[in-house]
Amino acid sequence: MTPRTTTSSPAAPATALPDGTTPSPDAAAPAVSPLPSLADQAERLIALGVHELAGLSAREVRDAVGRLALNAPLGGLLAVHPRLAPPSVLAPLLRLGDKEGFVVVDMDDVDRFEPLEGLALPEGALYVVTDVDRGDDMANWSPDEALPEIARRGRTPLVLSEGIHWAVQVPDVVARNHCFMTIGSRLRKDEGRLDSRTPAVWISNGTGRDGKARRGAPKVGWCWAGNRHTWLGFASGDRRVV
Repeated sequence: MTPRTTTSSPAAPATALPDGTTPSPDAAAPAVSPLPSLADQAERLIALGVHELAGLSAREVRDAVGRLALNAPLGGLLAVHPRLAPPSVLAPLLRLGDKEGFVVVDMDDVDRFEPLEGLALPEGALYVVTDVDRGDDMANWSPDEALPEIARRGRTPLVLSEGIHWAVQVPDVVARNHCFMTIGSRLRKDEGRLDSRTPAVWISNGTGRDGKARRGAPKVGWCWAGNRHTWLGFASGDRRVV
């Protein structure tokens, strides 16, 4: 498959919601920079110390990427398996300007969010997600509405750690009024029901418990599965490659 060179420019026509209405986007979505090469993504992760956080050597990362590059199409997203680099470890590596990323205080269980049933991540320490897209055309859909549409398109929703990896490599994928949810990750309660929260990556307004000092910082938070937000798309990929 030929990789997409941008994900969101110009803005795609709004997709009709399941109830038949068509949302009006707030503004044209800004362009998203293309992903660097897998080798360059690996070097960025190494420079940030992700390999050490994951218990890997720099050589192991480079060797794995060399193998992945043989099978993955250009433009893919390099991801470290969340069992080695969970969201709580990755979130502080996010940057917008001089602002550091963070996880909202009422999501202290963020690392308990796991892939949805039927969404299997590769077993290897590193893998590639191909043809990632921010899902701007589904802005103002709810997660409950977006998930079956992503499946209908033959795509896979990103899990939270993958979304954070993308924003680490391409900070401008998190843009004011054009951020994204990662509904491939959900928390299953002890009795087996899904928690109603769905994770997302967006920009803090510095209100409430975020604190004024965090205004403009990249933020890992959550939204209810049944709620719609005009400023959140639904990040997805084509497939995962090992």
